[in-house]
Amino acid sequence: MSNLLATGSSALIAFQRALSTVGHNVANINTPGYSRQRVELEARDATYFGYGYQGNGVQIVDVRRMADSLATSRLLDSGGELARLQQLSTLSSRLDQLFSEKATGISAPWSSFFDSVNALSSNAAGSADRESVLAQANALVTRFRQIDQHLDGLDTEVNAGLTAATGEVNRLAKEIAQLNGQIGGSSSPSGDLLDRRDQLISELVAFTGGNAATQDGGLVNVFSAGGQPLVVGATASTLVTVPDPYRPERLQVALETNGQRVTLDKRALGGQIGGLVEFRTTVLDPAMAELGRIATSLAQTFNEGHRAGMDQYGQMGADFFTLPAPRLSSNANNTGNASLTTSVGNVAGLNAQNVLLRFDGAAWVATHPDTGASIPMTGTGTAADPLVVNGIEVVLASGTPAANDRFLLQPTAGAAGNLGVAITDPGRIAAATPVKATTDLANTGSGKLSGLKVTDAANAALLAPADIEFIDATQYTINGTGPFVYTPGQTIAYNGWSVVLDGAPAAGDTFSVGPTGANSSDNGNAKLLSNLDDARVLNGGTLTLNGAIGGLTTQVGSAARQADYSAQAQQVIHDQAQAARDAVSGVNLDEEAADLMRLQQAYQAASQIIATADTLFQSLLAATRR
Repeated sequence: MSNLLATGSSALIAFQRALSTVGHNVANINTPGYSRQRVELEARDATYFGYGYQGNGVQIVDVRRMADSLATSRLLDSGGELARLQQLSTLSSRLDQLFSEKATGISAPWSSFFDSVNALSSNAAGSADRESVLAQANALVTRFRQIDQHLDGLDTEVNAGLTAATGEVNRLAKEIAQLNGQIGGSSSPSGDLLDRRDQLISELVAFTGGNAATQDGGLVNVFSAGGQPLVVGATASTLVTVPDPYRPERLQVALETNGQRVTLDKRALGGQIGGLVEFRTTVLDPAMAELGRIATSLAQTFNEGHRAGMDQYGQMGADFFTLPAPRLSSNANNTGNASLTTSVGNVAGLNAQNVLLRFDGAAWVATHPDTGASIPMTGTGTAADPLVVNGIEVVLASGTPAANDRFLLQPTAGAAGNLGVAITDPGRIAAATPVKATTDLANTGSGKLSGLKVTDAANAALLAPADIEFIDATQYTINGTGPFVYTPGQTIAYNGWSVVLDGAPAAGDTFSVGPTGANSSDNGNAKLLSNLDDARVLNGGTLTLNGAIGGLTTQVGSAARQADYSAQAQQVIHDQAQAARDAVSGVNLDEEAADLMRLQQAYQAASQIIATADTLFQSLLAATRR
């Protein structure tokens, strides 16, 4: 009878715990990272009586946490990669909208500016058309600056994101290390404690990428995507943000562990932090540099063309746009006192990529700042022989570089934000060709002048009058110099201008070239300026400015679409990993309801065993009282 009571009691306790566990599962169905639990039962050791062994009921062996380490690991990996791609996609999409939308992109004001120059070429003396050119030029400059400010704003967001993310990483790593300490000191840690640790690890990896490895004693070590230790046992490392050595306003991520600080390579980061850094490196920086290259090329090309014209005051054209010199930043650890100056030397060779200049103790070396690949460079760095790399000229203005001093050359970064219009007086727009050609009315031959153009606007004698006089049908002089041989259709060049002379001039025929003069309605230079957007001036003379505008929009749009496609694909992979994990660890209400009914019936049956034992005991007592 006592054996019957013990059997019932043990069953009642076991089924009560099992029912409690089922209730715990149901209560945590929506708890992130929760793994369902199951009570493991086994028969209690039998007791020997004189007639043989008799069972003693049931006992609880363990409350088992239903988890698959492989499925958890897959979910961890996919979660870190998903966080990286989602971060990259979100920011890239915002940048794509900036360039593709008519209200915020560069295409509309760009077209309006060149349309106004084209209108001026049809009415070079019109004051309204001149005002329109200046207005559209200022609108274009304003749009360049607005876009550049938006790009700077995204760069600032990346800094803020890195700061916030490193703070979260440190909090999570510290808590994981504390849980490791608790779990490592327990022979049988609770499933809830293990779930909490796994959930924190998942959140941590979503920021940094990486993986987790279980060591002896149940402790879990967490590593970043680049293999840097974030949590080792009960010790947590610390992530900090540090200023870029060339651009202090830009933050990088460093790891502090064992008293040392190591700046993490951008390729060693995953998760949300990796997405932020990758966006800045592969999408934002190239867009800023290419926008700057377009602004620089516009300013250089238009200024060169404008200087080749004459304004309404009879003066040669000055620069139409203003633009600062290419950016050059010295490394914070340089020991020399060298000061370098930069200028754009060749638009056709202008490359938006950054260049790392290093003095090796004897000469300057140019490399790619990210890959270390060598970049071709000529010159020695003197004013007479400047360093020339990717269309930029660099001169050692003063001081002396020390061995291993380094400078970061950003040929076009920030140029769009500093573009300006140099003139405010519409009369200063150099729409006219500065020289004009005339044919003497007394000429008797059939010679005709055409195609007059300026070939060297800087020639000091450009505006000096010149007379072309023919000795006979095959010889001519210019201001008395010569004679020169003449063939029909040839180009005659002099004092920075050239003209085509065709036909059959007669002896004594004279043609004159001289300054256009003030208040001219000549539109020759305006026509040239209106076509500069289609001039092949980039990429070694193979790409137009219009092509560069379209290429920039396509470049950003392609990056955004690729990031979006990758994020969508990774979401599918992550969902599959989540489903595989939930198949083992997830709570199924139907299954729990069935277990609840089964255990409830078992509990009631165990209660009935105890009630039966009590009835037998009471009957026995009653019999002994008789």
